[in-house]
Amino acid sequence: MNELIFIAQSSAIALGSLVALWLGKEALVAFICMLSVLSNFFVLKQISLCGLQSTAAESFSIGAILGLHLLQEYFGSKIAKKAIWICFFCLFLYITVSQMHLWYTPGAFDIQHNHFHSLLQFTPRIAFASLFSYFFVHTFDRYLYQQWLKKFGHSHLVWRNYALLSLSQLLDTILFTFLGLWGLVHNATHIIIVCYITKMAAILITTPFVALSKKIYKNRSS
Repeated sequence: MNELIFIAQSSAIALGSLVALWLGKEALVAFICMLSVLSNFFVLKQISLCGLQSTAAESFSIGAILGLHLLQEYFGSKIAKKAIWICFFCLFLYITVSQMHLWYTPGAFDIQHNHFHSLLQFTPRIAFASLFSYFFVHTFDRYLYQQWLKKFGHSHLVWRNYALLSLSQLLDTILFTFLGLWGLVHNATHIIIVCYITKMAAILITTPFVALSKKIYKNRSS
């Protein structure tokens, strides 16, 4: 059942990127920011996919990079660079205010504080790992995307998207695991392998939607 939900969720996020593309660059920036924040929230939930233990956030991470690719492909590198900084600001603000939210003393009849505490608590190490890996990976992805765009032009969009997603998510998985989880988990290598396999599955699901983006953008511009 989890596998079907994973496919449906990944497809829904990919479809959402096309709707955001149709609405324009501002919608794509908002889409990327939203997924970046959600990926850090839902990473706390552990799920089983095909017998492997993973997090429920991989589709959101892939969707954020996919949105960044569409932003660069159709609106240029300048807005993509700005989007990275906007997302970084949103992510930093989310981590900051979520911790401040936990400082409130719950009322006598409150029954939700413990649930909020479980969901919103971040250790400084996890917060740093999340922010650093986000900024580094998105900057790396934007730079490499521009280099490939100069070399190949706007051809081979699906291939470029698939290859760059694969590289950037491998880097993201390694960075976050070593910065945030090294020494806290029994086998960091196992975490990297399982998370990357899950991300590759999400990439395979979402990549075909990229082929539709040209038609979406063409119809939007006509």
